[in-house]
Amino acid sequence: MSQSSVSYLWREPEAAKGFETGVSLHSHTNQSKETLDFISEMSKDWSVLQPVMRWAERRCKRRQSIDLNYARGYWTPPLTPSLAFDLERRQIEEKLQMQALVSITDHDDINAPMLLRSVPSSRHIPVSVEWTVPFGNTAFHIGVHNLPSATGAAWMERLAAFTALPVATREPELLREVLAELDEIPGVLVIFNHPLWDLYRVGKEKHDVLVNEFLALYGQYVHALELNGLRDWKENREAATLAGKWNQLVISGGDRHGVEPNANVNLTRAGSFTEFVHEVRRERQSHVLFMPQYAEPWKHRILQSTLDAIRNYPHFPEGSRRWDQRVYHPDANGEIRPVSELWPKGYAPRPIQAVLSMVRLMGAAPLSGGLRMAWNDSVEMQTTLAKLDA
Repeated sequence: MSQSSVSYLWREPEAAKGFETGVSLHSHTNQSKETLDFISEMSKDWSVLQPVMRWAERRCKRRQSIDLNYARGYWTPPLTPSLAFDLERRQIEEKLQMQALVSITDHDDINAPMLLRSVPSSRHIPVSVEWTVPFGNTAFHIGVHNLPSATGAAWMERLAAFTALPVATREPELLREVLAELDEIPGVLVIFNHPLWDLYRVGKEKHDVLVNEFLALYGQYVHALELNGLRDWKENREAATLAGKWNQLVISGGDRHGVEPNANVNLTRAGSFTEFVHEVRRERQSHVLFMPQYAEPWKHRILQSTLDAIRNYPHFPEGSRRWDQRVYHPDANGEIRPVSELWPKGYAPRPIQAVLSMVRLMGAAPLSGGLRMAWNDSVEMQTTLAKLDA
């Protein structure tokens, strides 16, 4: 029988007592390519941005013969693999006083764990990925953790090939075959990440239908549903309800993209990641611990994560210090380049700098404190706590 528990460190300071290891699941590094589609979507929601977006599009076309292409462009999180690994490890070791296991899952890329495995301090890191799985007229993100290192690259090629398949050739049995083969590898852990996040904006009702269709078809190969550290209380409460409906465990997944460590971890008595997988898959046990940062207002945390993405970090390795060195777009010839190389004078035009300055101002005192109070979601938090405690 499946057994999940959910604890909150700010309510239960001794929640980690009796466990040996903290597990950080689902976080991102600068090897992860994050879509720019959200910019065009955001401009639809925030009408104040539309004039700026149209101006930027006209300017790029006029001065550099570049048509802004949000689908081909992307940004990368600020932390290198080693910085990301150390951030997650330190939180567990220092705040929870236990050994740490860290599984990094960049989007459709295993480069970060492969690089980290060459460093003695992180050589045991699992080879993991957040796999984009097209389904119907949307796509789901599936965390695939602890691929065999010897065949990790081959597996990544296979997963990427499925993602790239034209719609007409995506047979249900092909996905079943891939998931079934992953399930046959005892040390692999398959997690349905943020299952109720309508990331591709097909509409909540349609998205929920597709999620249930996916679980009906392939749920036997999914080992847990994620409670996401960057999604709000309501969505995680609904995800827990969904997991109960399908007799699934819930599991942690911080989904960190910035410089704040994951807002939740798993607690385990396992000494290795493979042992942790056995605990989840065979013993059907999962112990989720939410860290204090999750108690902060959700909109405030999203703002802080956004600010992390557009900050400059002078002490970082060359090439990742400025925000515009971490954003990529095709040039006039279609070649992907950092946008810092596309600016006429090497720096962002003043209107873009002005917009970024306004966003950064929202994260500075005293405005940040005022927004934090305005965005307080303590009622939603208490509702969720009551629901999960029941």
